[in-house]
Amino acid sequence: MSGLVEIDSLAWDGLLEELGCADAYLLRGYVESACILDPGRPVLLHLREGGDVVFPAIVRELPSGRGHDVITPYGYGGPVATGADPPAARFWRLYQEWCEENGVVTSFVRFHPLFANQRLAPAEVSVEPLASTVAWRLGLPDLFGAMHEHHRRACRKATRAGVEVTARESPAEFSAFVSLYEETMDRAGARDFYLFPPSYWEALARLGPGLVLFDAEVGGEVVASALCFATPPWLHFHLGGTAERGRALGAGNLVFYEAACWARDQGYERFHLGGGVGGRDDSLLTFKRRFDRGGLLECAVGKVVHDAAAYRALAGRAADDLDGFFPAYRG
Repeated sequence: MSGLVEIDSLAWDGLLEELGCADAYLLRGYVESACILDPGRPVLLHLREGGDVVFPAIVRELPSGRGHDVITPYGYGGPVATGADPPAARFWRLYQEWCEENGVVTSFVRFHPLFANQRLAPAEVSVEPLASTVAWRLGLPDLFGAMHEHHRRACRKATRAGVEVTARESPAEFSAFVSLYEETMDRAGARDFYLFPPSYWEALARLGPGLVLFDAEVGGEVVASALCFATPPWLHFHLGGTAERGRALGAGNLVFYEAACWARDQGYERFHLGGGVGGRDDSLLTFKRRFDRGGLLECAVGKVVHDAAAYRALAGRAADDLDGFFPAYRG
């Protein structure tokens, strides 16, 4: 048997708290919500040997119905090592054994930029760099002054127009946000994946204290919002929306700035804004970079084939090249 232990669901979050890595994207509730988008079984693997390594993931059934593959939840994740001498190399060896024992053909890992855990991946993991993400440094002496002048102008414009931003912690209901988000996705021509089902929003609402909704309002109308995950020392921007009126007023810029101020005042170290669409260097990344040009972090995904013969049988010729969509049999 593998030296990895699969943690019971009731002990999941407690273990992460104990190890000091209870980040929003690793917690049980979020992984369960991600299973709505990528159907499968949530698991937390743990190796304790000198240091610790934890790996939250989703085990999915193969399209053929025979065997499985592993994916990390939508967002960020991967194996996270803690302690002075974490056994990362041993984790990956034991993980290969665990995959063989459990009929897992491939793993696709979205690494976590703030943990920089792609740096601990061995040669057997094909690490593919993406464009950077932005983690706004909240310890800067002047958050407003450090922003690009375009963002400062937009914030001033929104303030002059009477836009006010409020923070709602643990919102139990946010149907207005969902409508604003979907309006924004429609305007951007987003892929169907980003139009989430009602069950996903219901799952997020159950996250409780780790969820914060920042609303920009003017004249009784919410014109921009940001849905964030708050797990010290980091605040994560997860999803957002801006109405046409909000765009004209610069309300979206003000929402980010006020969220950063809220997080700074709460003692957070970084406000993780994320990157571009699909990990690309695009206009969205440019927008985020302008909040903190020095806050760029490396971002990467990892691709692993655990059973080469099974992968070839499933993917055919596409199995010869790991570039592009992975695993190829789901493309």
